[in-house]
Amino acid sequence: MKRIVIVLLVVFAATATHAADMKIGYVNSESIMQQLPEAQDAQKQLDGVVAEWQGELSKQQADLQKKFDEYDKRKLTMSDERRADMEKKIQGMDNAIVEYRTRKFGTSGELFTKTNELMKPIQDKIFKAIKDIADEGGYDYVFDKSSTTLLMFANEKHDLTTSVLAKLQLK
Repeated sequence: MKRIVIVLLVVFAATATHAADMKIGYVNSESIMQQLPEAQDAQKQLDGVVAEWQGELSKQQADLQKKFDEYDKRKLTMSDERRADMEKKIQGMDNAIVEYRTRKFGTSGELFTKTNELMKPIQDKIFKAIKDIADEGGYDYVFDKSSTTLLMFANEKHDLTTSVLAKLQLK
């Protein structure tokens, strides 16, 4: 029993000593993006594109509402064939709006592509700067306090992935 206590104390002391040697830092990537001129320019470009697309969407919705109001006023005096034709046109306009919105703003839409195209080089530049500063300063970990991507840099000597995989393969 005494032997187990001694082993645990040695392990605890080694862990505490190692933790004391660790250097941890953090960044606020939101603040960096707000102050970086090229990120501001890219955001302005994105805002312009979004405003243009929103304008087109609003125009399409106004046209649809106008067409619907016209239909609603005259539907009682229309023949069944004319009413069905108008309803089909209105439905087609509605479908076109949904398709436009999805094409522009959907999860794999043009906004996603444009954002990636404009922001990825800037994000890569920021990540490289963080890595360079972490390497130069001897940081083991750098966290981002402003986003959901919490870990921005980790010294590879602390990567336990291969050890975990090895342990899992043994069982």
